[in-house]
This record gives sequence, C-alpha cells and structure tokens, in this order.
Amino acid sequence: MIKSVIFDMDGLLIDSEPFWRMAERTVFSSVGIDLSEEQCRSTTGMRVDNVVSHWDSIYPNHITNKHLIVNGILEEVTRLVKTYGEPMPGARQAAQLFVSRGWSMALASASAMSLINAVLDKLDVRQWFSVVQSAEYVKYGKPHPEIFLTTAASLGTKPEECLVLEDSIFGVIAGKAALMKVIAVPDKELAARREYGVADAVLRSLAEIDKALLDSLSQPKK
Repeated sequence: MIKSVIFDMDGLLIDSEPFWRMAERTVFSSVGIDLSEEQCRSTTGMRVDNVVSHWDSIYPNHITNKHLIVNGILEEVTRLVKTYGEPMPGARQAAQLFVSRGWSMALASASAMSLINAVLDKLDVRQWFSVVQSAEYVKYGKPHPEIFLTTAASLGTKPEECLVLEDSIFGVIAGKAALMKVIAVPDKELAARREYGVADAVLRSLAEIDKALLDSLSQPKK
C-alpha cells in the first residue's frame, strides 16, 4: 500500500530542463566545450557535479576548475528559474489528489538546495512537502537509489510504500532500484526511449494521474 509520494523537481514539478540545457551550453562553451541539445539531454537527471565530470572526461584539458563550472551553471539556472519558472501541467491537481488520500509528500532532487529553495519559493509550494532532500547531501546521485531511500527514511515510510514521480531515465532507474513504484512523465523528446519501460506507468503529463491509476498502483502484490 502506498503511503508517501516522492516528487522529483526539475522537469517534473517545474519546467526547468530547458533552463539546464541553456545554462550548460552557455557555461561549457566559455571553456571551449560546445554541446548540442541532444548531448545535454543525455545527462538529464544527473547531479550537476557529475555532469561536469562527465563532459570533462570526454573533452579533457578544457576545464581547469570544476567548481567554477558547477557554480556557473547553478547560478544561471537559478536566474532563469526566478525569472521564467512555471509549474508543470497537472502538478497542483496531482498534489491535491495525494492529499485527499492522506499520503505524505516529499521532494527529492538532484539539484543543489539553493536551487530547490528558489523553485519552492517561485512556485509557492513549500507547504506541500514534509521532507525536502537534495542529492548534494548524499554520497551518490541518481541513478543510485540513495536519495530516495534517504527520503523514505525521513518520511518514516518503507521504500515499498513510496510512489516516485520522475521525468528522467536516471530518476526512474533510481526509484525502481529503491523498490518503489514509479510514474514516469518524460520529456516528449525522450518519451520513446525504451528505458522508461521499467516504470510502473508512463504518462504524458501529471494531469493524467487519476484515482483509477493510483488505485491500481496501490494494490498489494499477490
């Protein structure tokens, strides 16, 4: 039986993935690494320090200070969120449905806490979540399940009693590795990727979450 819901943030709660791609392309280009949109999409859901390490390994001898690159990307994404951030369609309706069932809600994001706070304030949704967890405070980022397991423990909920809402492949893999039910809401450009098949449901929007779907996910295994 599901008792808690764990929201991802970027691309799931807020339409920020385009901001990440814009920021990454801008900051990486400043050190001579010119990334395409497709290349940026390939790291969706990864922690930003892992993204920087990933491209540093592929394009060596360009980045002399990873910390500066990480901070530059975070600062630009935060600026874009504060200026242009909008909630994803169906987010508020889904949250209301979870509340009506008495399910507790948490936020577990690969983003830094500074960006999480900017998003919570921009969308005015801080009151939704009894637990807010950033991957900057865990050892491993997604697709490792650590952030979801840590969040479940903070909620006082067993992993198998949690439902994860994710947009990225890395997040879906992390949720399933944590033995949780997972609803995937992928970017339309990535929706055809077969990796999403491990999710318990794949939707086009959070607005498609309804009573029938939640009832089916809540059924105990036979």
